Parts: sequence; C-alpha cells; structure tokens
Amino acid sequence: MSLRDMNCTFSPAALDAPDVASLLAELDGWAISGARLERRFALRDYHETIAFVNALAWMTHQQDHHPDLLVTYNSCTVSYCTHSAGGSLTNNDFICAAKADALYAQRAGA
Repeated sequence: MSLRDMNCTFSPAALDAPDVASLLAELDGWAISGARLERRFALRDYHETIAFVNALAWMTHQQDHHPDLLVTYNSCTVSYCTHSAGGSLTNNDFICAAKADALYAQRAGA
C-alpha cells in the first residue's frame, strides 16, 4: 500500500534513521531539515497558494496531523514532525507528506 493510501494512526512510534531514509526515498522533493520533514511547494500566485493551503488544511484535519506552514505569495513550505512523539518523525509525517504531494499534483491548472 502506498503512503498516500494510508491513514494516520493515534500515538505513532518515532522512526529510526534507516526507516526515515527508506520512507524519504518514497517521496519527491521532500528533505529532512533538522528533525523535520519539509518541502516547499511552488505555486502560480496568491490565489493558487491559498487554494492549496485550504486543501491541505482539510486533508490534515481529516488525518488529525497538522503541519507547520510558511505561506508566501506564490509558495507554501510544509513542515512535519510529530509532537506527540517528542518532535520526532513518524509514519504519520510521511503519510501526510504523500497526501500533500497528491493534492499538489491535482491542483487546478497543473
């Protein structure tokens, strides 16, 4: 089952470095920044950026796993870690990253 087809779980376990590396290899454009999983999504303009942010907010609410967002006129940087796992990376971070990628690929006019 692909990451984007999975759902977040309650109280996930922190991943070790080999698991993080393996899951990171399944994602395009994502990187580890400190202890966080992060990607910058380039968008056309403010309207497209906010539409993407709104779609992302809906998805993350459904998964009950919320990222930190940095929103600019034509980009959104998404940053995940799992606070309930002490700020470590968990499967939930990679699941939501894959779902964010799917939203980005489906945006209007892409």
